[in-house]
Amino acid sequence: MNMSFNCFFWNIILSVLVTFQLSASSADLREAPKKKALIFGITGQDGAYLSGLLLEKNYEVHGVIRPASLPNTDRIKQYIPLNDRFFLHYGDLTDSISITNLIQTIKPEEIYNLGAQSHVRISFDLPEYTAQVDAIGPLRILEAIRQLGLADKIRFYQASTSELYGLVQEIPQSEVTPFYPRSPYGVAKLLAFWMTVNYREAYGMYACNGILFNHESPLRGENFVTRKITLGVANYKKEKTGILYLGNLDSKRDWGFAKDYVEAMWLMLQQEKADDYVVATGEMHSVREFVELAFKEINVEIEWHGEASDEYGIDIATGQTIVAIDPRYYRPSEVELLIGNPSKAERVLNWKPKTSFQQLLKVMVEADCKLVAERDLFILKPLK
Repeated sequence: MNMSFNCFFWNIILSVLVTFQLSASSADLREAPKKKALIFGITGQDGAYLSGLLLEKNYEVHGVIRPASLPNTDRIKQYIPLNDRFFLHYGDLTDSISITNLIQTIKPEEIYNLGAQSHVRISFDLPEYTAQVDAIGPLRILEAIRQLGLADKIRFYQASTSELYGLVQEIPQSEVTPFYPRSPYGVAKLLAFWMTVNYREAYGMYACNGILFNHESPLRGENFVTRKITLGVANYKKEKTGILYLGNLDSKRDWGFAKDYVEAMWLMLQQEKADDYVVATGEMHSVREFVELAFKEINVEIEWHGEASDEYGIDIATGQTIVAIDPRYYRPSEVELLIGNPSKAERVLNWKPKTSFQQLLKVMVEADCKLVAERDLFILKPLK
């Protein structure tokens, strides 16, 4: 009986030891985060996709959100439960103290500045605020890195924009094309671009500009023209009524998929030497073409009538007006066309867009059709 008890006792001990060893082995297999990244603008379209990419690459991700009674975290809500690798902090690009404290506390290896007042048309109404956030905000980050003595320890990515080219000086636009911005947004981003270059050259910082051309997705803000169009299409499919009001139908842009573009951001910070890169598809499409192809996704053909601000589009099958012009959407100084030359990114970063224009349209229309159905969204009045 004594021997039986001893055997039983040692079996329990052995079992506990084996369980402990297996648990330890499993813990060893869970790789520690490779790097820490700090993202300004984490709640936006690009911030959400970049968060997903970095988490897939086993980063510890820290994001900055502005204080608000209702935080805008819908795009990143799936990552919030990952409380050992995903962290949110209050801060603001207009507040140097919060920026410095965050960098000093977190000590990230990589900082991605995606934060901005990014609506071009709105920048004409809010030029001072746009400058504070889009121009001086990046400077605050760069100077905080320098003042903290972390210039040789942190790699910095600045989200630049094709709006720098504005009144284009050559077609297509590359890293050496002269800039000619045509909006407060573009001018503010121009200062941020050259500040990034200056801190790289003056202080030896690893600081890059990603000159990203228009990039869209189902996560794009609803007041941007592409989402306005796909939401209008989805609503027309549901309600068979309503007019989609737009501005300049003949503006031409180089549109890509945001999820593809955040990979290029990450690749820029993995190189031996910091540099600036154009990220684009190399294809150009007009707003008019975007509208026509988006409606084709729900089997609606558009026929155009009238000219200039009196132009409108009808559903050929019903004769109903479904698209019209609202001059309030015209910019005081228009950018007629933008098309990027991404050959440097292709050559150095080995990056190419994976999603075609037609695939992007399809993804966005399908997502908004589902959204409209689920939230019972009715946009029966003009989309203004």
